[in-house]
Amino acid sequence: MENSLNTVLIQTDSVWENITENLKNLSVKIKKTHQSVDLIILPELFSTGFTMNVKVVAETMQGTSVNWMLKKAKEKTCLIVGSLLIVEQDKFYNRLIVAFPPDNHRDGEIKYYDKRHLFSYAGEEKVFTAGSKKLIFEYKGFKICPLICYDLRFPVWARNTDDIDVLIFVANWPKARIYAWSTLLKARAIENLCYVIGVNRVGTDNNKLIYSGHSAVIDVLGKTILDFDENQEFVKTIILEKKHINETRNKLRFLEDRDIFKITI
Repeated sequence: MENSLNTVLIQTDSVWENITENLKNLSVKIKKTHQSVDLIILPELFSTGFTMNVKVVAETMQGTSVNWMLKKAKEKTCLIVGSLLIVEQDKFYNRLIVAFPPDNHRDGEIKYYDKRHLFSYAGEEKVFTAGSKKLIFEYKGFKICPLICYDLRFPVWARNTDDIDVLIFVANWPKARIYAWSTLLKARAIENLCYVIGVNRVGTDNNKLIYSGHSAVIDVLGKTILDFDENQEFVKTIILEKKHINETRNKLRFLEDRDIFKITI
């Protein structure tokens, strides 16, 4: 239905660098979702965990994980969103993939966004190439902008200069800094007058980092309208309403006073 978005968040653990096992586990979770879903969101690097062992597990855009996303988008007739470790022309990217279902005119389409802000604290910039362009697309009456993990800390990059309705952050955000995750999700929603969705993983990876989840959906006014229990794998559904955005923006015209600026890459 136009102007509503039936959205599924999958908060899950990851098996370290095991693409086959992770896709198998996620297939089981996706199969259990309702057939009328519009959008399914997976965590950052959902098929490998947050590894920088790129020469072992990096895939191409024609690889197993991208094809799996297209297959699931077709099966569920919905968007599938999540990030993968991708190699292209000898460069490695933390790449968010948006897999579209086929329609009457074309097969399933792929759009993508390469993570702009690489996590220097962990040396991500030494391995990956940073992106330079945001991805903004329209689906079911919503204008959507997906970003990746560390991008959440940079409000200028996420600033709503394009009348975005939904900001999505997929993440591997560790428990040690989870208060910042929850706080910044709300801040991005309040300042941008849009829905914000954060999908984080749970479990412990091979670097001994603990992930506690705290995936959430925040409404236009900064209210948490869906959240997840700590440390647990969950699949949860929520319907986003375009009416909520329109009514709030018509009443509170804060975006009309926003600064005009240009980001230099």
